Amino acid sequence: MSEHGKLNYVEFPSPDLQSTKLFFERAFGWSFIDYGPEYAAFSGQGLDGGFFKANLCSSTANGAALLVFFSNDLERTLGKVTEAGGSIIKPIFSFPGGRRFHFTEPGGNEFAVWSDTGA
Repeated sequence: MSEHGKLNYVEFPSPDLQSTKLFFERAFGWSFIDYGPEYAAFSGQGLDGGFFKANLCSSTANGAALLVFFSNDLERTLGKVTEAGGSIIKPIFSFPGGRRFHFTEPGGNEFAVWSDTGA
């Protein structure tokens, strides 16, 4: 199957790379490869990517795309997100096909988590 024209990599800004990395390590079990002090890459998470040092963050309020994680246990994932230092900005809500919540990680980037169970 050709990879031509398919999404392959995503990059996010973060004003605090260390806090962002620590959050994803604790909440989702990610690991990172550092490429100098201003870039850290991740792989094997459905879509490879990285975080770069910047005074910006990704937010739907500013028109950014929303990347959404899948979870088999939405409440458990919400707990892991908050325990790792994430802030819930939209509590769990239902929508046709499932439920989800939105959060920001310590660097300020917004993400969501959805589940097709318990709708």
